Amino acid sequence: MRTFLLAMVIMGLGANAAWAQDIRAACPDERIAPRGRAFSPDGILLTYFDGASLWVYDINRATRYPLPETRPCVGNCRLSPDARWITYLNPDTLTYHKMRVTGVLRTPITAGAADIIWWDEGVWLVWTPDHRAYLMPENGTPADRRYLPTRGVLSIQPRGYAAVWLGQQAGGVFRYLIDLERVTAFGAVVTPLPLAPDLPYFNGMGWSPDGRYLAFVGLAPQPDARGVVGAELFLVDIPAQTITQATDFTGGGMAVRLNGADPSTLSWSPDSTRVAFWAMPLLSSDPTQADAATLHVYDVRTGDVRRYCGFSTREHTPNPPRLAWSPDGSTLAFGGNVEGDGKGYLLLTLNTETGAFTELSDGIFPALGAPDVLAWGIP
Repeated sequence: MRTFLLAMVIMGLGANAAWAQDIRAACPDERIAPRGRAFSPDGILLTYFDGASLWVYDINRATRYPLPETRPCVGNCRLSPDARWITYLNPDTLTYHKMRVTGVLRTPITAGAADIIWWDEGVWLVWTPDHRAYLMPENGTPADRRYLPTRGVLSIQPRGYAAVWLGQQAGGVFRYLIDLERVTAFGAVVTPLPLAPDLPYFNGMGWSPDGRYLAFVGLAPQPDARGVVGAELFLVDIPAQTITQATDFTGGGMAVRLNGADPSTLSWSPDSTRVAFWAMPLLSSDPTQADAATLHVYDVRTGDVRRYCGFSTREHTPNPPRLAWSPDGSTLAFGGNVEGDGKGYLLLTLNTETGAFTELSDGIFPALGAPDVLAWGIP
């Protein structure tokens, strides 16, 4: 453990001392274009046009409609790995269901759950209101449940048994990576891998869909010239148990905040190769005081970071807009307000190759306090 901690410190300082990350900027001539008669990629966007229910926006037909027997949701509505199904809580029966992203073929899953996640093909990960968790086959019964040791656990790896766990360290609460199969019968955690302090606005994280990586936000190894300590993106290779500092915003001259107060908003591409996030320069050591946020994408394969300057937002606290990848991994969708256009919240997309932003629709509604796009599915 001491060897790993020393190696991690050396790695972080070495990265900052050796290079200031070259972030490529994609700045199209036209800031935000209206959609044409056709738009690619097509599919189904799940979002909100009122505060009463979940809505479908059909890209190909440029039409929208509400889904009955649903209610607005964000973190506890989960898109299936094949992007064809979504889980949701029926507000009348308080039973979790799954349905196609178009709203058809509704099938009950279970009652008495706080969240249901597609853990692996044919297997659910179910969280209970009292923070227990179990694995259950899609067509299983209560007798088929396999309970996992989840005391202090924040999040569990898809298709595996790694987990982010909170533990005490000198000075406060720390996030660790643990192996749930190595927790003893008495609840003791064996050889936890330290990640970063658990601090508000510095605790974002997200598992890659294939379960190989965990991306997380942590404190930069060094402050900027003002003495402000910002955030950086880090990457854990789960099989190798190694941590890489993925960004170096502070080395570029300015401490930043990455995303917001919601720890679950780092957004992975469906093929597990890129991480999308918002970055905003910190105006002071108070993380709620930050300049406009712009979209960035980190490429796991090359280590490159790309900044998209065709849109920025000051509506980022407590959280910037939630991001939804297209199933083919080419485009991001989100809700945003373009300053000065008088249109209110828009349904926007970003082509991550060209950097072009497109307005698909107006009328997005901040149902849960923000104009979020929940998911991008395949009909």
